[in-house]
Amino acid sequence: QMPFDRLVLAVDEWAGRTGRTDVFAQIGEGGEAPKHIGFVRTATPPEYDRLVDQADLMVSHAGTGVMLTALTHQKPILVMARRADLRETRNDHQRATIDRFRARSGIYAAADERELVAQLDQGDFGSGSGISPFASDELLRTVRAFIDN
Repeated sequence: QMPFDRLVLAVDEWAGRTGRTDVFAQIGEGGEAPKHIGFVRTATPPEYDRLVDQADLMVSHAGTGVMLTALTHQKPILVMARRADLRETRNDHQRATIDRFRARSGIYAAADERELVAQLDQGDFGSGSGISPFASDELLRTVRAFIDN
């Protein structure tokens, strides 16, 4: 992924201002290093799963994969879309992703850094809702029927 300094630095500044020492981030390659939070550029899959399991809240870009991870781990997640006009992504598909997932329990969305920080200050996040990490029987039947035809 491309760096998402706007998100990382907003969370970093929030953690510094509030004295939070329990914030940890995976920031990807090439981005600016935070000053107040622990971080890795890239976590291994087992390390990432461990970090997710330990988290009370995930804060992330609005990628489908990370939202599905939050749902399968039953963690609340606060997301902010990357913006193409700021060269954080190639297009604005993450806005559509937020619109699709917004109604789901445990998924919170921030329009920008100010709203992200305001939601972190408020700290009113319920528990995350869960989904199975496996496809439903109904989906499997539908895919099989499609393939057979």
